Amino acid sequence: MDWNAYRTHLTGHSLGNLAALTPDTIKGVVTLNNAAEKTNRLDAKTRELIALAVAITTRCDGCITIHAAEAEKAGATKEEIAEALGVAIALNAGAATIYATRVMDALEALKKPG
Repeated sequence: MDWNAYRTHLTGHSLGNLAALTPDTIKGVVTLNNAAEKTNRLDAKTRELIALAVAITTRCDGCITIHAAEAEKAGATKEEIAEALGVAIALNAGAATIYATRVMDALEALKKPG
């Protein structure tokens, strides 16, 4: 994948087309995106590291290309990004483990009458 071309296509074409059809939806997303910046409790780099961790969890290629560029612009190193991604990977594994116990509980429930 050409990540730079994809990011340019999204930000310069696709999102603009969507905004023309449903402007309030895009305004809402922009408002949500800008809300955290207004509190300034987290710096831009930390917000972008979180965004990248969430991007891989939600499997959003657009989020990946946009927030990778923003993380780099905010001064995040490759090592910091890798650590943030490692946390997301671990949480996904943890969530799968927790849901595995739900399967086991469902199996146990099959043995109970009614």
